[in-house]
Amino acid sequence: MSGGIGTRLRPLTCDLPKPMVPIFNKPVMEYAVDLLKKNKIEDIAVTLHYLPNMIIDYFEDGRKFDVDINYYIEDKPLGTGGSVKNAQEFLDDTLIVISGDAFTNINLKKAYEFHKKKDSKATLILKRESVPLEYGVVITDEEGKIIRFLEKPSWGEVFSDTINTGIYILEPEVFNYYEKGQNFDFSKDLFPKLLEDNIPMYGYIADEYWCDVGDLNSYIQTHTDILSDADKHYLIGANQGNGIWIGEGSTIEKGTKIYPPIFIGENSTIKAGTIIEPYTIIGKNCFIGEGSSIKRSILWDSVNISKNCEIRKSVICNNVNIEKQSRIFEGVAIGAHSKISKNSTIKPKVKIWPYKTIEENMIVTDNLVWEERATKKLFGYRNISGKFNETITPEIVTKLGVSFATVIKEKGTFVVNSDEYNTSKSVKNSIVSGILSTGSLVIDIKNSTMPMCRFGVKYFKADGGIQIRTNCSNENMVYIEFIDAKGANINKGIERKVESCFVLENFKRCLGNEIKDVVNIYNFSQIYLKEGIQHLKNGKEIKSKKPKLIISSPSKNISRLAEKYLMDIGCKVKVVEFNNQLIIEDIRNKVLDEDGYLGILYSSDGEKIALTDGYNIVEDDKYYLLTLLIGFKTGMLKEVVIPYNYPRIVEKLAKEYKGRTIYSKSNISEIIKTVMDKSIDFQYIVNFDSIWATGKIIDYLIGNDVTINELLQELPEYYYFKKEIPCKWTDKGKVIRRLTEDRKKGIELKQGVRFIDDKGWVLVIPDDEKPKFNLYIEGYNEEYAEELWTKYDKKVKNLMKT
Repeated sequence: MSGGIGTRLRPLTCDLPKPMVPIFNKPVMEYAVDLLKKNKIEDIAVTLHYLPNMIIDYFEDGRKFDVDINYYIEDKPLGTGGSVKNAQEFLDDTLIVISGDAFTNINLKKAYEFHKKKDSKATLILKRESVPLEYGVVITDEEGKIIRFLEKPSWGEVFSDTINTGIYILEPEVFNYYEKGQNFDFSKDLFPKLLEDNIPMYGYIADEYWCDVGDLNSYIQTHTDILSDADKHYLIGANQGNGIWIGEGSTIEKGTKIYPPIFIGENSTIKAGTIIEPYTIIGKNCFIGEGSSIKRSILWDSVNISKNCEIRKSVICNNVNIEKQSRIFEGVAIGAHSKISKNSTIKPKVKIWPYKTIEENMIVTDNLVWEERATKKLFGYRNISGKFNETITPEIVTKLGVSFATVIKEKGTFVVNSDEYNTSKSVKNSIVSGILSTGSLVIDIKNSTMPMCRFGVKYFKADGGIQIRTNCSNENMVYIEFIDAKGANINKGIERKVESCFVLENFKRCLGNEIKDVVNIYNFSQIYLKEGIQHLKNGKEIKSKKPKLIISSPSKNISRLAEKYLMDIGCKVKVVEFNNQLIIEDIRNKVLDEDGYLGILYSSDGEKIALTDGYNIVEDDKYYLLTLLIGFKTGMLKEVVIPYNYPRIVEKLAKEYKGRTIYSKSNISEIIKTVMDKSIDFQYIVNFDSIWATGKIIDYLIGNDVTINELLQELPEYYYFKKEIPCKWTDKGKVIRRLTEDRKKGIELKQGVRFIDDKGWVLVIPDDEKPKFNLYIEGYNEEYAEELWTKYDKKVKNLMKT
């Protein structure tokens, strides 16, 4: 399979198909051909899509490699499975599928024998990987039979360390599920179908070397791995002794300092006074000038480096010219045919596309560059975040706007808004510019909250929305949140498409005369607040009682909106100015001091609230249970969505009111999507729209002449809490896998690992964004909950030590 574009390897793959990227001056696909030939496999089909002629011109019919090669070109991408099915006339016997860009010395003969011994119809060759987040994880039983697939899992789903290498041994009949020309993937489509139909499918765990040359780090690491392991030196031929490989016709002048292991190709010249440090690879026909220093870098062919230059852990592509006294720092990649003029500095992680010229005395920090976050993972737990003008720059944000509009809908309609901070408004303007460039319509609802953005998308029947928010305690920190046409956070699949579009720059553009005017809505809050009031049933009673409320929020915008809404429904409102030390306990004290009816602390994003009646504090899981009780009692809830990490006492509450529970993953996109798909409006309001939620709660309390305290007495008793255990990033996968080794009754593997007994449960989930484990514990009494915490705190810490 050699049709991939190699997005994450750019600029190396801007004008070169990924299988042609050189490893030790030889295309990576050539190593795959050599491996097949070594295992007596000489009939080879190559599937092509991106720059196919470069591969065909190099390998021709395979004769010079002592194999027979046939080519199958896709006019449009058909997916991994569809591309192989496209070679249908070749699929007449047991076949091995291997990626043209994977570097490995796996013993295919042993894997084939395993396949035949198990009478398998599909055997996946697997490798152990300590951090498998960027791979497909495959779970097998003790016999090697595959029982589950997890495509690019979150930390909470790392139940195994065996990953899919993309090397398969297949019987031709497995392709009968699809027609030639259909687009389908092995991992997403075919293999799940085989699993569902109970077709024999096994995983063979290989011990040999395998590396997916997927990004710059793995590309550099592959070279390092080979140079540092004597067992792999056969891959690059005989050396001159002591870890030094020098190609025929190369000249190393006297006075050059060489520190092995190093590899130098044919016909290169290294001038006197040069220092070549370990793990450096220099291609054919290169020139290194006097006094230059190269460390842990990879130079392709015909690279010219002048005098007194420094190159540090970088990749320099073909025909690059670097003039004297230039410095290239760690993580830099310079595309082919580029010129770096004298006395220039390329700062770490900068990527320069092919055929670019950097003028003299330049310091390049972000020109012609996609920063590290942009090339790896843009989205965090629920949004994109970063420091203004550092990781969130106008250039990046504009591209985000273009990417989102391109992915969601051509010439679509998008609602955008921001909070009251100038930082957010600046970011919003850049996003708007990007969206407009696609020919899409932008509706700007100005200073608004996240719930208002969700409401706005549905109100205007838009195709999506973007909300920008600034951290109230750190105005350099910006959050950008993307939502779909239903008003829910975009799912992981859409996130990946936006990231891919961002990196590929495969944007949909429009002509100048297709740019639309921005629709500015200046008083949208009036529509939003009016709609929230219409949800209430006991307006007259509220106006008659005039309950006194004490409110606060880190966001002045939210405090202002909440104050207006609550006064409009008939409440007396006092706004307490927020400071970073203010907590719900402070609000409780003010409610007591001023004989208030309720105290309310709104979160800065406008979604969550904490309540107090002057005695009780209701927040987090207690607030969740209280609102469910109100929903069940009023009949507004017949079924309820429960985040997987929440207390199971909810089931008892639902059963009492003949309600139904639906569990979802704990991330916000899954929760909101499930709530909206089920049209559970009450639960959406009380969990994700804090201003409307306040109205709903007050409406119920006053309409039924009941107090918060009386409602809390109706809640079933439960003992639930959350704890954290700090860890290293590399501990996460290891611990989760070790916890799942004993697959006995009482262990649930849906998100993280949940241990269940008849007295309680513990859920262990690695945090998605920080180096820590989150533990959720529920026990039948407080003592047992603490006992569970002590037991699993010790267990996790012991596993981290081993």
